[in-house]
Amino acid sequence: MSGRDEWSEGRVLAQPVLRVRDLGVEFDTHRGTVRVLDVVSFEIAPGEILGVVGESGAGKSMVGAAVIGLVPPPGRIAGGTVELHGERIDTLRGEDMRRLRGRRIGSVFQDPLTSLNPVYPIGRHLIETIRTHLPVSEQEARKRALALLADVEIPDPESRIDQYPHQFSGGMRQRVAIALALCAEPQLLIADEPTTALDVSVQAQVIRVFRRICRERGTAAMLITHDMGVIAEAADRVMVMYQGRVLETGPVREILDNPREPYTRALMAAIPSVRRRLHRLPVPEVGADIAAPAVLPSAEIESRPAAKEGTPLIRVQGLSREFDLSASWLVRTLARQPKKVLHAVDDVHFDIARGRTFGLVGESGSGKSTVARMIAGLTRPTKGAVLFDGIDRWGGIAQTAALRRRFQMIFQDPYASLNPRWRVDRLIAEPVEVLGLAGSAEETEARVVEALRRVRMSPDDGRRYPHQFSGGQRQRIAIARALASQPEFIVCDEPTSSLDVSVQAQVLNLMRDLQDEFGLTYLLISHNLAVIRHMCDDVGVMQRGRLVEQGPAGEVLDAPKHAYTQALMAAVPDLRAARVPEVTLDLSSLAPAASTRRLVGR
Repeated sequence: MSGRDEWSEGRVLAQPVLRVRDLGVEFDTHRGTVRVLDVVSFEIAPGEILGVVGESGAGKSMVGAAVIGLVPPPGRIAGGTVELHGERIDTLRGEDMRRLRGRRIGSVFQDPLTSLNPVYPIGRHLIETIRTHLPVSEQEARKRALALLADVEIPDPESRIDQYPHQFSGGMRQRVAIALALCAEPQLLIADEPTTALDVSVQAQVIRVFRRICRERGTAAMLITHDMGVIAEAADRVMVMYQGRVLETGPVREILDNPREPYTRALMAAIPSVRRRLHRLPVPEVGADIAAPAVLPSAEIESRPAAKEGTPLIRVQGLSREFDLSASWLVRTLARQPKKVLHAVDDVHFDIARGRTFGLVGESGSGKSTVARMIAGLTRPTKGAVLFDGIDRWGGIAQTAALRRRFQMIFQDPYASLNPRWRVDRLIAEPVEVLGLAGSAEETEARVVEALRRVRMSPDDGRRYPHQFSGGQRQRIAIARALASQPEFIVCDEPTSSLDVSVQAQVLNLMRDLQDEFGLTYLLISHNLAVIRHMCDDVGVMQRGRLVEQGPAGEVLDAPKHAYTQALMAAVPDLRAARVPEVTLDLSSLAPAASTRRLVGR
């Protein structure tokens, strides 16, 4: 038995910090009562991390909200009990529940900027929270705040404590959020998607801090995530949820290596691997109308042969971009400050052959998105050139206008890139109208319908608004909008980073199908190396604005030569070193009755 297993076994004998029994949550709607959580039961021991996984709508976040009494109206706890150290807390209301939050239960959310006031320094957040829950002086609270920052591995806490949230990187802000949740020494931590938007190396740092804090302090934790890699690295036990119910619970390795439920096996199969490449990812087809089992293919493919020699579709030559971060001329003159220049991108060279996918990877701040914006024509380079089919991307107004319809871009957050006040058909039609690609309203409408068909959506969806769709559907709409102008080249900037496992698989399969059907060329930017391996023929690795390594995806990721690439690969949790077998999935027994509708509650 491993040391981790022995330690886990010892905790099971202790009284659980959190015990949930037969928890039910219902929402009253104009269509009747909708049950979002149904007989959910679990326990978390001192120092244990329970990972809660499942797709959007599975009820993951709703479980956390119910535990801390934050079920949004018109929802309510309709049954069951929630006990914290043997004391029922589901019956608490008002001020009693507010005193519990923060003092005995801490929360860590997905985006730390939503829990950090941008006009307050970090120290003020920590000191106010400590003094709210503990009877200590201002001086003692500041000492505790410095100790917490050191505990979550913030370098030089004495100077950083007086800085503001925008002066911290994403990973450091998330560690500050963990420190904020620990201010009153809570017995339970609830972390909802705390690493979703973080790079692989930063994610590894946050996971290490999270595990160490729970071990050393004996704090129980509920880790809600759709990332099975995070579960493998951080959790001791895992609970798999589907449509408001718990399918199976057990030790992490047992569930990941030998899942009992078909749904769990399908969810595992939908995760791309950093070690091998499939032509299509198996996708669990879930829903009330499933009656027959779905066979999920998992045929492994070899990397495509290198492109034939010739003029590449995209050629990047000596691309550089500098940003002047200096103070104003007057301030620099009076204070005798030197000019401060940030070299965001420094002398980058690579080619993208027609019909292939080139992946750019690296940490936040490495220059990936700046390169993409220069290629897409959104940021002018300081030096260098971008050639599209031999034409200079920045050669002049006439050349730029001629190339506009041949380029498109898909962004990370589709909800932020789609106007919420416009219907989907208008969103898709906009690039067609702006570029003058249709001669009549009927032709524009036909292009919109064809774009929706290409992304496997109905023409009727064009009459709805973005907020009426799920995250995966919104990303399909963003892809349809990019396809409406019939481009040859698409820049994809983190297109799947915020999607659940199965939705990510659907979007990646769609992108692969469209590439096979229309010969599209992609530049794919992602911090997920497994997604890069699945989609990309060639890879470039960026560090501090420079391209430190590039080549065929298999060679770069299987046998990295640069120390930075080796460090990135070492930080990636690989769930499946072995081959994943074909999965036959029948979810008819799990689907809700036809008269029951499931609402939100990830």
